[in-house]
Amino acid sequence: MILIDGKKIAAELREELKLEVSELKNKYNKVPGLTVILIGDMAPSQIYVRNKEKSANEVGLKSEVIKYPDTVEEKTILEKIEELNNDESISGILVQLPLPKHIDKQKVIETIIPSKDVDGFHPMNVGNLSSGYESSVPCTPLGCYLMIKKIEPNLSGKKAVVVGRSNLNGKPMTQLLLKENCTVTITHSRTKDLKAECLEADIIVAAVGIPELVKGDWVKKDAIVIDVGINKTENGLVGDVAFDEVSKNAKALTPVPGGVGPMTIACLLKNTIDCFKRAQI
Repeated sequence: MILIDGKKIAAELREELKLEVSELKNKYNKVPGLTVILIGDMAPSQIYVRNKEKSANEVGLKSEVIKYPDTVEEKTILEKIEELNNDESISGILVQLPLPKHIDKQKVIETIIPSKDVDGFHPMNVGNLSSGYESSVPCTPLGCYLMIKKIEPNLSGKKAVVVGRSNLNGKPMTQLLLKENCTVTITHSRTKDLKAECLEADIIVAAVGIPELVKGDWVKKDAIVIDVGINKTENGLVGDVAFDEVSKNAKALTPVPGGVGPMTIACLLKNTIDCFKRAQI
């Protein structure tokens, strides 16, 4: 079995992006800029934002984090986003989720202009992705897609099962796989026989948030399995896939942690650079 090393693939991608930023600097005499808005002091968000900033600086992006207390008014956030929308030195804007209850997530997402939406959550980017047009793609499914392509460059005709139908992962993942001419089944909590669906799959992407849901006897020989889940249990962090069992059958499998996570941040940098390039045209 191939262990899909997200850390290694993300490091390779960052090296490519570093080179690209250097070339863009020579060509345009400026570099892409990423601004992250962080509201409140939730530890996971703070760690994640710190990692984003470190990675952005590593590849040569102009990086800024704007912090607000969780008591900040929604109006203040929306006004700041509008200001960043009009700042030509900023290529990408990201508001770290989750948000405090009094701030409307949808309003925040829709205030970021689509051309600077590095998370790929704006309805216009979602629509462009599903129509097969150029768009920013949410970072986690994009990372999953790049890892699958490392193992199997030609996905045409493959049967893929996506476990989970969230706007963050399941739906955009489906669009990326359709674009590669896969036959895609989206499954979820109401699916009648999830095991039977998974057993048909050449590719399984599990993104449902249920610890070790996908068992060894759900996976056929030579399937590629991508585990997006990250669940805290008494035994530490586990994914949505029963790793030890599935590793006996799968052709390739991502670990948790060290699989999808590092790729998400690398893809955020890629999206920022792509937004910059589109703005130069």
